[in-house]
Amino acid sequence: MTARIYQIQKNALQSGKALTRKWVLEYVPAEAKKPDPLTGWAGSGDTRQQLKLTFPSQEAAIAYAEREAIAYTLIATPPKTLKLQAYADNFR
Repeated sequence: MTARIYQIQKNALQSGKALTRKWVLEYVPAEAKKPDPLTGWAGSGDTRQQLKLTFPSQEAAIAYAEREAIAYTLIATPPKTLKLQAYADNFR
């Protein structure tokens, strides 16, 4: 049972930064999804895929994983880069 710990990223299609300070712990899928023969929907018997825990900080997420003896992988947040350009640069 392993898990991923990462910080929620800002949606590329919106300018708001709500919930981007939260950290998420989610389990790595234990088995691949397969299509249901009757409906064709993808599914699996692994119910841990449905579980996402949010934490206010990275330290809280790591402390929870260590307290519950969950092996985890910490995914670092990529640095934010701003591309500063003037409106006139669109016409060069």
